[in-house]
This record gives sequence, C-alpha cells and structure tokens, in this order.
Amino acid sequence: MNKLIWKLLRSHISPAQLAGFFLANLFGMLIVLLSLQFYYDIIPLFTRGDSFMKQEYLIVTKQINTLGSLTGKNNTFSEEEIAELKQQDFTKSIGAFTPSLFNVSAGLNMQQTNIRLSTEMFFEAVPDEYVDVDLKDWNFTEGDRLIPIIIPRNYLNLYNFGFAQSRNLPKLSEGLMGLINMNIQLYGNGQAETFKGEIAGFSNRLNTILVPQSFMDWANKHFAPGQQAHPSRLIVEVKNPTDPAIAEYFSQHRYETEGEGLNAGKTTSFLRMTTAIIMGVGLVISALSFYILMLSIFLLLQKNSLKLQNLLLIGYSPANVTAPYCLLTIVLNLLVLILAICGVAWLRAYYMDFLQALFPQMEATTCWPSLLTGILIFALVSLLNVFAIRRKIDQIWKGQAGM
Repeated sequence: MNKLIWKLLRSHISPAQLAGFFLANLFGMLIVLLSLQFYYDIIPLFTRGDSFMKQEYLIVTKQINTLGSLTGKNNTFSEEEIAELKQQDFTKSIGAFTPSLFNVSAGLNMQQTNIRLSTEMFFEAVPDEYVDVDLKDWNFTEGDRLIPIIIPRNYLNLYNFGFAQSRNLPKLSEGLMGLINMNIQLYGNGQAETFKGEIAGFSNRLNTILVPQSFMDWANKHFAPGQQAHPSRLIVEVKNPTDPAIAEYFSQHRYETEGEGLNAGKTTSFLRMTTAIIMGVGLVISALSFYILMLSIFLLLQKNSLKLQNLLLIGYSPANVTAPYCLLTIVLNLLVLILAICGVAWLRAYYMDFLQALFPQMEATTCWPSLLTGILIFALVSLLNVFAIRRKIDQIWKGQAGM
C-alpha cells in the first residue's frame, strides 16, 4: 500500500526542492560540526598549562635606577603594594615569586653525552596555579629527597644554539633532558643537605628556575629560620591586557613588565575576538539553514495538500500517508550526516597538519565530539521533521473529518 502512495506522491515532489532541502541541511550540519570540532581541537592551546593563550599574565618588577643601586635601596614589593595592586580593576589575581634564602649548588652529569657541569644557582617558587606545565609530578613533601624543577625553555635554546654550538657539543632535546642526573646541594644556617633534582618541564611563561612552593616554604624555614622572603617579582593575571589603565598605573608606580607581555596580550585578545566572531557567524548561518529546512518541508506538504486530502478521503490512514514523507526526510538527513562527517574529517586532516606544524607540542584529539553531536542533531532534526509532517497531516485529516 505504501508503494502505491509513494508512486502517487512522487509525481508532486520537486527535485529542486529536495536539492535545496538536502544542500541547506548539509551546509548547516557541516558548519556546526566543523566549528565544534575545530573548537575542541584548538581549545587545549587556550586552556592547557603550557598554553600560549590561556590567561593574560604579566611579570612585574620595580624599576632599578642608578641612585637606588648606589644606596642599596630595596626593590622588593611590600604587602601594602601587593594589596594595592590586587585592588585595581584590571587585576584578576596576583602571585608572588618566593626567592630562596639559602645557597644552592647543582652538579649535572649525563653519562650518555659525557657532559658534566657544576654551577651555583638559585631557586624561586610561585603558587601552583601560575605554573604553565603539567602539574602531575609537581609536588614535594617533607622527607622527600627528589626535587622537581622547571626551567625556562629559552635556557635550553641558549644551550643548544649558543653554548653547545660554539663548543661542538651535542644538542639536547627536551626528552633527552630527562636523562640528566642532577645533584643539588643546599647550604644555610650551618647545615648542608644533598638532594636529587629532576626536570619536570619547561616553562614559556616564567623566566626563572622553579621549584614547588611546598618545597620552598620548607627549605626557607629549614635553612633560613626567622628570615622573611620578600618578593622582588610578581605575576599578575589581568582581565584585559589592552586596558590603558595598566600602562598608566605601572608608569605612575615605576613598575616594569618582563618581555612583551602587554603586546602579546593585545595579540591574544584580537585572536580570541576573531575566533568568537567566526564561530558566531557559523552558528547564525546554521540556525538559518535549519529554518530553511523546516520551511521546505512545510511548502512541500502545502503543495501536495490536495492530493493528501484525496488519499485521506478514500480511506488511507494518516500514518500511511505520512510514512513516505517521513522515510524521505530521514534518509536525506542520514545522507547529510554521513557526508558532513566525511567533510569534517577531510577538512580536519588539513588544518591539523597546519596546527601541529605551528605548535609541535599540540596533542592529537579525537573526532568523537563532532560525531556524537552530528548523531544528536540528526535525531533531533529527524524528529522535528516527522513531527511537522504528522502535525500537518493531522490538520488535513481533522479538516476532512469536520466536513
């Protein structure tokens, strides 16, 4: 019976309308899935610990002038100055660099490369939330003999492209740095202790040799009891790096920022704004395309309303009349889903190659977000299509019953 109904209705179906239905649905599905997948792929660059676009951080120091150097003026930040900076509208949070109050000596030994180095060094610590590497191994408890250490990535670059190259020494990768055996000697308060050091990561944000805050608090108390560690540097998370109040406040208080933090922050804000605009446009286009789909179904039913009335009058049930239209829309939506997922996979392979070349530390993600979302959209759109068709058929049936 359904075959006979389909033959009768097929002559009234416009191929142009079906093509418009199919292309609009495909275009909308592709935009939504591609936008979602791209966001899922790129979001680690914004939110991960070593992100280049996570929050906006500025490393703040006091200006050092000739007179202050000659008179031995202290360039540390007082609690009052930190509290005042924290109260500024542009500030989200502040972390202080805690300096070591003891002497540190490190010996490096890599048997595989015959490299042996010994040097005096220093340690600093910041609260864990400001550390831009994986914190999985970033911990210390009293009694441990292993100290996790984070060094700036540019230190490794200086060694590879400066020291090692000038002396024909082998260059070191970040993975090879894990082979380093580091002996750490700590001196202070008439005591000396030896620890093992392990490089836990490389920082792009913090230009210092970092140890966990828990270790620094214990070591300062143990090797320099009674002394107070006053920070000479602050790490400030700001709301908007383009805010002119930041530069004005720093100028008035003779504060300086390390590197190009403000300029980098402006670039970050611009990229975020551009990404948000593109995603917003995609969502608007997607919403309009879904609206066009529903309108196409309505127009198709409206065009065939006379034929539907005749079929209902001769005894066909609304379910029999509805079935071919429902089957048609579900098949079209399924084809759209398959083609959209294939399109996302193809485009994703292209842009992932580009992103991984640009950011080698970028980790691969999966296509599950777009796949699950596509299935959800397919189910939702199909249900809406079926509901719209059944509702229209019921209206026609009730109209005929009233006659």
